[in-house]
Amino acid sequence: MNGIVYLNGEYLAAGDARVSIFDRGFLFGDGVYEVVPVVNSVLIDRDYFLERLAASTAKIELNWPCEPADLLEMVQELMRRNDLREGYVYLQITRGVAPRDFAYPAGVEPTLMAFASEAQILNHPMAEAGVQVATVEDLRWKRRDIKSLNLLAQCLAKEKARTNGAFEGWMVEDGIVTEGASSSAFIVKNKRLITQPLSNSILPGIRRRVILELIAERNLTVELRPFTVEEALEADEAFLSSATTLVLPIVSIDGSSIGSGKPGPVTQHVRDLYLQMVKTTAGLE
Repeated sequence: MNGIVYLNGEYLAAGDARVSIFDRGFLFGDGVYEVVPVVNSVLIDRDYFLERLAASTAKIELNWPCEPADLLEMVQELMRRNDLREGYVYLQITRGVAPRDFAYPAGVEPTLMAFASEAQILNHPMAEAGVQVATVEDLRWKRRDIKSLNLLAQCLAKEKARTNGAFEGWMVEDGIVTEGASSSAFIVKNKRLITQPLSNSILPGIRRRVILELIAERNLTVELRPFTVEEALEADEAFLSSATTLVLPIVSIDGSSIGSGKPGPVTQHVRDLYLQMVKTTAGLE
């Protein structure tokens, strides 16, 4: 890793940043994180990221290390120091450094870390052709609504998907597709978008939220309900959404083509709507 990172009040060369082995994020995964897309040096969906971060920290009774305004100022400075034009900022907050004990320690200062990374957001290299997904067993805990550092199950899902030649793993529980390993899951049937309703079973995806808002503004139809793997295989279209992909078409699931086997018109329309919103936010139009 290169570039400048932020760690507990300091901007450091990536190779010089050090976290204690007694940090509870390292020992227990006791912390939360966020990924914020950047386009034209502008944070995208900024308010929603702050809202979700606040929700995640509250759910695990974790204090913020600073005020939200100070955190945003840090992120902006990190972007400036790395000359980040397009990509994302990753940040995480842990409960801090303390002797190893499962119970929450008292009087410990949280650890705040962040780094910036370049990536193609507007012109994702796989957006035109679409991607493959593979179904995997959902092995996660019961509080998936918290964006926690506990990502071992997602790592296993990503690795299984990769070994099956897929871009993403769609996690399945009792025959139901919950979500992607690092994305929200959508299918399209008869021009209706179908995606899981919010609950403790899925992460409240920010891109998912924006997509549903954009659809509501244009009176497109959405069904918030669970869907099975069989329904997904019979869908007209499918797509995923995440911070670094926005909206990405899915052309096959477990090796079976979805619809025509090419990105469909509804998916492309949703992606175009999102791109237009991002460009407006970033001052590109």
